[in-house]
Amino acid sequence: MQQPLAYRMRPQDIDQVLGQEHLVGPGRIIRRMVQANRLTSMILYGPPGTGKTSIATAIAGTTHYAFRQLNAATDSKKDLEIAVEEAKMSGTLILLLDEIHRLNKVKQDFLLPHLESGRLILIGATTENPYISINPAIRSRAQIFEVKPLSSEEIVLGLQRALTDEKNGLGKYNVSISSDVLQHFAHVTQGDIRSALNALELAVLSTPQNDQGQIVISQAIAEECLQHKRLTHDRDGDAHYDVISALQKSIRGSDVNAALYYLAILLEAGELVIACRRLLVIAYEDIGLGNPQATERTVAAINAAEKLGLPEARIPLSFATIELSLSPKSNTAITSIDAAMVAIHAGQTGSVPDHLRDSHYQGASKLGRGTDYKYPHAYPGHYVVQDYLPQNLLNKEFFQTDPNSSYEEKLVQIYQNIQAKKSQ
Repeated sequence: MQQPLAYRMRPQDIDQVLGQEHLVGPGRIIRRMVQANRLTSMILYGPPGTGKTSIATAIAGTTHYAFRQLNAATDSKKDLEIAVEEAKMSGTLILLLDEIHRLNKVKQDFLLPHLESGRLILIGATTENPYISINPAIRSRAQIFEVKPLSSEEIVLGLQRALTDEKNGLGKYNVSISSDVLQHFAHVTQGDIRSALNALELAVLSTPQNDQGQIVISQAIAEECLQHKRLTHDRDGDAHYDVISALQKSIRGSDVNAALYYLAILLEAGELVIACRRLLVIAYEDIGLGNPQATERTVAAINAAEKLGLPEARIPLSFATIELSLSPKSNTAITSIDAAMVAIHAGQTGSVPDHLRDSHYQGASKLGRGTDYKYPHAYPGHYVVQDYLPQNLLNKEFFQTDPNSSYEEKLVQIYQNIQAKKSQ
């Protein structure tokens, strides 16, 4: 059975690697390692289809070391033992281990001494952040390199190579395809060369020749073959958290267009619950006292979205995202509570004053519980000076504000008036 086009077009030399100039370009780290023949174990981390396996095969092809590819999730310890024996016989073996984040402790413990000897060069591939998902024992023995999505120009170059390569590519087919259609393949696959190559192969193999013996790949054919495009969002991967982070930072930065874009990514991925939860956090953390009404409307919008479900839920969530993005901002709520929690974590605590303690039980008055409490509603303006904080924290201020709205300015004025009365 013939392998997919993306598999057949994997580079056999470091010069054939598409993109990743920060790793394999002239004078860059992996190229220097190959040229000096001083390879170390490494972990390649990045989205699917960006060239992690290609870099590994290119390193093996350039150095002429023995090469074996295994999967940490599906291949057994016995498979690893076979790879180690091959390394002993060949002198050095490059082991590409896909999904290295799923390597269990038994397999890891077996590999570690062989990595130490240098006979086995491990190249781990993962789509997940290795600083979060990979055991420190493996991380400490490997260099970590991030592999980035390819640009549209790099993907087009890869497609053109495949169309002209008669041995491994589609060069034996008489294909007619415009530059605009090639660009469409590149744009829709969002940096994933594997998806682009396999979609191109599907287009070529499924399209009959015309009267002139040509296989004409039109825009419509390309769209059919790409309709199940990959969304750059994996709920269990790093990209998931990057999108959530970008949504909050865009709203905080008042960029409504970026905020809508990242919201759309979450909704396209079906992440309604995550989108609702994040908007709720943003409303209270980043807008809060700057526009309390917007916070209330966000809660209402989220309730509506949860009742509606997708796709209609996008409308109230868009409503909330737009208003939050363009509202006055205030982080007073989070900075104030965090200041109080920092003090507690630092051991700055004290006993609750006796007059504030619970007095709803027999004998409380004998203990002095609540006996000197002054009921504020019984005083003019519903305020009376008395101590509320523990004695050792009486002058501590946790309320930290930088008002950016008339509402918060009013709160600050009330606060300042209360503080002035306390100092009289």
